[in-house]
Amino acid sequence: MLTERIEFTPERDAEIFSSVPAAPAVFLLRGQEATAEPYVSKTANLRRRLQRLLGPVEERTKKLNLRDRVRAIEYCATGSDFESGLLLYRVLREAFPKTYQHRLRFRFAPFVKLHLENEYPRASITTRLGRLNGRSLYYGPFVSRVAAEKFMNDSLDFFKMRRCVDDLHPDPKFPGCIYSEMKMCLAPCFKGCTDKEYEQEVTRVRTYFDSRGDSLLRQFSDEREAASANLAFEDAAAIHAKVEKLRPILSLLPEIVQRLDQLSALMIQPSHLDGSVSFFRMTSGRISGPVAFTIQPAEHAKSQSMEARVQGTLQALPADNPKSALETMEHVALLKRWFYRGTRTGEIFFADGKGELPMRRIVRGISRVFRGEKPEAASQLPTATQENQVNLAPKP
Repeated sequence: MLTERIEFTPERDAEIFSSVPAAPAVFLLRGQEATAEPYVSKTANLRRRLQRLLGPVEERTKKLNLRDRVRAIEYCATGSDFESGLLLYRVLREAFPKTYQHRLRFRFAPFVKLHLENEYPRASITTRLGRLNGRSLYYGPFVSRVAAEKFMNDSLDFFKMRRCVDDLHPDPKFPGCIYSEMKMCLAPCFKGCTDKEYEQEVTRVRTYFDSRGDSLLRQFSDEREAASANLAFEDAAAIHAKVEKLRPILSLLPEIVQRLDQLSALMIQPSHLDGSVSFFRMTSGRISGPVAFTIQPAEHAKSQSMEARVQGTLQALPADNPKSALETMEHVALLKRWFYRGTRTGEIFFADGKGELPMRRIVRGISRVFRGEKPEAASQLPTATQENQVNLAPKP
C-alpha cells in the first residue's frame, strides 16, 4: 500500500525532507521500538508536514514533534482527496484493526432494506448490512436517514405492502391497523388476502425499487393511455394525478441510489502521475483501484480507440471480492462521503440495468478530469458525433 520507505535520522533531516515530494500523500511514521504504535495520517503537502513533525524542536511550542522517536518514514503519493481517504482507510485498517473505525469517524450509509427472508416481507431503513449471501435486498446509499425514510414512505403509498414491523401470525380475529382501514395494505395480519396475492404485491415493490421507480411510471403511463383511448377521461385524469405525484419522488432520487448488489460504477480521479488519470471501480458497493490510465498524445491515439483502451484497463482491474458485510459498509461509507459533498473532485459513471458502463460519456469524463474542468451537467450530455471528436491531448 505504502510504496516508499526512507530511514530517518535527525542528522540527515534536510536531505530527507528534500527527497520527499511537496504533494498530497498518505504516510506512516515508525518509532524506534518495534512495538511502538505508528503515526498514520494524510496530507496535502508531504514535505511540509514532515518538516513540522520531524524538524528541529521549537522553543516554547506545544506542537507535536516526533523527531527523536521516528526511525522510518513510509509513504505513497496520491492524486486526489478521495484516493488519499481510501488509502488512509486501508493503512489504518491494517495498522489498527480494533480502532480504525473510530479514527476514521465512519458514518454508515442509510439503505432501504427489503426483508425478503420474512414470511411476509416488509421494508425498513437500516445502516447495517446483513449476511452478504442473504435474501434481503438493500437500496441506497442515501444522504441521510431522513431522505431514505421519505423516499420509502412516499413510494410505499403507491403499494399495499405492510408497514408494520412485527413478525405476523395471521389471525382472522385480529382487528388490523389504520393502513388496512384506509385500504393501503392487503392486511395479511388477519388474512385479508391470500399469501399468493401478498407475494405478487411484494414482487411489484421489488421491481419498483430495482428499476428506480421506472416500472411503476411505465405502468401508470400505459394505463393512462388505455383509459384515454377508451374515452374514460375521468379514469385517465385520476391516473395522471398519480403520475404527477410519482414524478417528484423519482426526480429527487440521486443516481447513486441503486440496489446494492447491482451497484456498478467507474470513478475517474486526478492522478499524481504525469499525463494520467486514476480509475476506481465500484462493484456491488466495493471499491477497487486505483489503476493509472495514461492519456495518449493526439498523434498516437489513432492506433486504438479510447473506448477500447478504457475497456482494456478495466479488464486488468480485478473486482474487490467482499470479505464481510462490515467491510462493504465501510466502502460504501467512503463512496457516500465523496458523492454527497457540495463540491467534489473527479467524476463517477454508473452502469445501466444490463451492467454496461456508458463508455462514450466516460471518454469525455476522462478529458474533463485530466484538464481539471467542471463535470458536465446531465442536461448537456454530448451527442454521439461529439463523443467521437474528443481530443484528449494535453493543452499546450
